[in-house]
Amino acid sequence: MLHQVRGIVLHHLRYSDTSVIAKIYTNKFGLQSYLVKGVGSSKAKIKLAMFECLNLLEMVVYYRERKNLQTIRELHPAHFFTTLHTDIRKSTLALFINEVISKSIKEEESNPALFDFLFQMVLDLDDPDFFTPDFHLRFMLKFSKFLGFEPRKNYTHNSWFNLHEGIFEDRRSDSGEYIAPEFTGYLNDLLCMDNLCEPSFSIPPSARAMLLNRLIHYYRLHLPEFGELKTPEVLHEILSA
Repeated sequence: MLHQVRGIVLHHLRYSDTSVIAKIYTNKFGLQSYLVKGVGSSKAKIKLAMFECLNLLEMVVYYRERKNLQTIRELHPAHFFTTLHTDIRKSTLALFINEVISKSIKEEESNPALFDFLFQMVLDLDDPDFFTPDFHLRFMLKFSKFLGFEPRKNYTHNSWFNLHEGIFEDRRSDSGEYIAPEFTGYLNDLLCMDNLCEPSFSIPPSARAMLLNRLIHYYRLHLPEFGELKTPEVLHEILSA
């Protein structure tokens, strides 16, 4: 049966000389794998470039339950990027965010609120009038809400953040892992932002790097299959340049 859907490209891999399998997060069916034939030929209607990470798509697809590979009948861009692929800071942020999403979402079911959040996040990142080097930190905190472990907004001055419990505490216990008080003020400021495009405030590069390290660990604690990331080192290098 044919369905009109929107999608966010997360990954693609070569299936043959002229075919790819694309992992796409959709508004109607959650995470799906699509076999796309003929992308390597000169006469291909669907070009390989359409499957770059975080591309936003309008698609007409065939969908069959319990089938590992779905197929695409039609595909068009839902948005033409203006800065995401030309600004190295944004393209590096996109690679990191794409990796976080890919390691966090496994469900083949519809979650319209999550899809709308991710779709708008990509638009915000591409906004030519907006950039902040803490965008990825803002994203991870907002994304954690949809994954079920958003930090509690109970910050008080000089409190510690308990990574296992996801709460701010007045003192550090002998057990558990924490973010120290000299950094939790920044964490709370990020957590209290209503959207990803709020005006930026100053986070020192060393604090930004520490918070990224701790938030990645936070994800690992709450998502046992999250694993290692390949992009943080490159991200730190680009944002510190």
